[in-house]
Amino acid sequence: MTRIEWRFADPSKFSFVALRVFRALRVSAVLICGLLVAGGARAQLPEMTLSLNGHKLTAEVAYTDPTRMEGLMHRRMLPENRGMLFVFPETALHAMWMMNTYVPLSVAFLDGKGVIINIEDMEPQTQDTHPAARPAKYALEMNKGWFAKRGIKPGARLDGIERAPPAQ
Repeated sequence: MTRIEWRFADPSKFSFVALRVFRALRVSAVLICGLLVAGGARAQLPEMTLSLNGHKLTAEVAYTDPTRMEGLMHRRMLPENRGMLFVFPETALHAMWMMNTYVPLSVAFLDGKGVIINIEDMEPQTQDTHPAARPAKYALEMNKGWFAKRGIKPGARLDGIERAPPAQ
């Protein structure tokens, strides 16, 4: 990070008030720069180890409105056996889409007990909606084909989901 230093030939030529104002402005500028740099960074989401039909996976947990809205947007890759678990505030007919998402994904909608309702494949950068077949409490996004490759189908139960933080 670049450090800005302010130097004056003769600081005694400034009044006490002017120096205090200048110092306050300098501190404010440093804080604003820090916030701008931090704003570009992705918030660290909690992670959980889960299991589906004996296949272990690690999921980031999106349990707040802002994290559910962003989801996996703007990511250029998703490592194998990693995904995102969406925890919704209520069991309802939720749907997903892929706006600003660059990685092809599959989404499994799950009921309140973690049982898969349906699985949908989703193409990147589309606004097509992919709905749950019936009311869902959770959704799990993984790389496209992850569920099919492992023979995971509706009716399978996601183990460990009971440890997910409650939706906010």
